[in-house]
Amino acid sequence: MKVIVQIPCLDEAENLPRVIGGIPRTIPGVDRVEVLVVDDGSTDGTSDVAWRAGADYVVRHPANRGLAAAFRTGLDYALRLGADVIVNTDGDNQYPQEDIPRLIAPVIAGQADVVVGDRRPGQARHFSTSKRWLQRIGSGVVRAVSGTAVRDAPSGFRAYSRETALRLNVLSSYSYTLETLIQAGASHLRVVSIPVEARATDRPSRLVRSLPHYVLHSAATILRSYATYRPLAVFFTIGLVLLGLGGAGIARFVYYYATEGGAGHIQSLVLSAAVTMIGFQVMLIGLLADLVAANRRLTEEALIRLRRLELGDGREAVIQADGRDGAHSPAAARESGVDRPPSPTAVGEPVAPPSHTAVGEPDVSPLPTAVGEPVVSPSPTAVGEDGEARLARGG
Repeated sequence: MKVIVQIPCLDEAENLPRVIGGIPRTIPGVDRVEVLVVDDGSTDGTSDVAWRAGADYVVRHPANRGLAAAFRTGLDYALRLGADVIVNTDGDNQYPQEDIPRLIAPVIAGQADVVVGDRRPGQARHFSTSKRWLQRIGSGVVRAVSGTAVRDAPSGFRAYSRETALRLNVLSSYSYTLETLIQAGASHLRVVSIPVEARATDRPSRLVRSLPHYVLHSAATILRSYATYRPLAVFFTIGLVLLGLGGAGIARFVYYYATEGGAGHIQSLVLSAAVTMIGFQVMLIGLLADLVAANRRLTEEALIRLRRLELGDGREAVIQADGRDGAHSPAAARESGVDRPPSPTAVGEPVAPPSHTAVGEPDVSPLPTAVGEPVVSPSPTAVGEDGEARLARGG
């Protein structure tokens, strides 16, 4: 059983050592606990601080791409590294890392697919009154649209099973918290919450620039996600409302036509007819969107199978460096739970050496390897599919 704790970071050099230092490295029932830091284009030396603080792996975006992109990158590399359970926590040290054993317990026991740390925002003293109310309302809306019982939807302190991580597809560029819950509900995954005590942070949130900004983006994410996974419900509801309004207008004209001859009410009849036609069109769009959603589900299943194949029957042979040239030997593979040596790197995938350079020293990556040419390095490295992220093993 391997647990990887991923930490998306942006300029968290000050707080990151406390976060990594608070992560328990020994958990009953877990063979190995490792830390993966995702540096989302930090400019304060977060990557170097992560190495010194004891991170096992660091993935770095050369430019800031947002929290959702950092989360996606972390999931991708955690899966490649053979994680059975993936824990996500923030780099601002607001979450109690000592509660990680409690967080992953339902996943290990097979009782949950996703576990969310409930900060009980309605009772959190360090939350403002407006934030407490918005958190309550927002979590209630997410519960309604996702069909889950989550009590703290925006919480980023979470645990995912490997199978769940394979199924997650984050499309939002803003945040992953709400979208993944709606997707989990649509996929009938088991989502549970456990209470945790969140800490007050010393700096303003980089995600919530202002309450109106956060509410607008969150509402857009909820609406887009719900329409993506339940299009028939969305468009049929809108269409039925329009049909009701149009029908009421037509009934009004019929009444006046029967009692007064209908003179002077032609305009309302035309408007009601137009609204009725729009209602029918919206319902037809809902039917088409539902067909598209069915095709999307088939595509997602194909993508899941492709990911399993890429990872080697659900587990990529990513072997940790042990400081010897034989780190990629079959014996090392067996120690990592993989019964075969690692496969060659992807076609044209550049492999970068471990990032132990001093602050400000430019990173230099070798030229892409030849097609199908296996790369053996003292430290396993990889890059993201877009070539912007870089993974290295700590020394």
